[in-house]
Amino acid sequence: MAPRKRQRLVAALASAGLLASALLPPASQAAENLVFVSGAFRRSIPVADLEYLANTGNARGLLADVMAFAKQKPADMAKLLRSELSLPVVLTSRLLNTRIGEALLARVAQIIYPLKASRAGIPALRASVINGLVAGNGKLSAVGFLQAYPVDELEVSIPALLEVIRKASSISQLVTYFTDSPLDGLRGGAEAGGSAEAPQKPAP
Repeated sequence: MAPRKRQRLVAALASAGLLASALLPPASQAAENLVFVSGAFRRSIPVADLEYLANTGNARGLLADVMAFAKQKPADMAKLLRSELSLPVVLTSRLLNTRIGEALLARVAQIIYPLKASRAGIPALRASVINGLVAGNGKLSAVGFLQAYPVDELEVSIPALLEVIRKASSISQLVTYFTDSPLDGLRGGAEAGGSAEAPQKPAP
């Protein structure tokens, strides 16, 4: 890695870490439980069970019951958990600190965020993505993301999750939901506020 790129990476990691530490309570540097919440309802699934599923293809505990109820095959879920995204660390860090990146993180942070600390959802997501990519040498899987999440309990809003499932019944629709909508919001804001980023009409 070139010295300049290394300096940018260190700066990005430092800023993400400082922001996360300011907003998040002291905790281990990895998620230990996924806490599914809807009103007074709360159920926890250990991240260790997800790691076990990814490594063995077998589900255990509450995760096995949930998958059986949802009629999902453990082997299919294990494959999904092992799937990796290859992303350049420096470019990804820069993107996540742009308006578009913030909009994307804000959309995801409506669904998953530190337990009882929803305001810290965006910095936690940013830190987990960047740290996960660094640990994975430019590759990030679902398990790697959880291992890099900066708090030990990750809350999953069931109503928000169900809303996403309702609006996105396929992978292509899911991608659209998490990308086009934030972009539309930014475009709308630019048009309403007369931002300099909006296209300028030529003078008559």
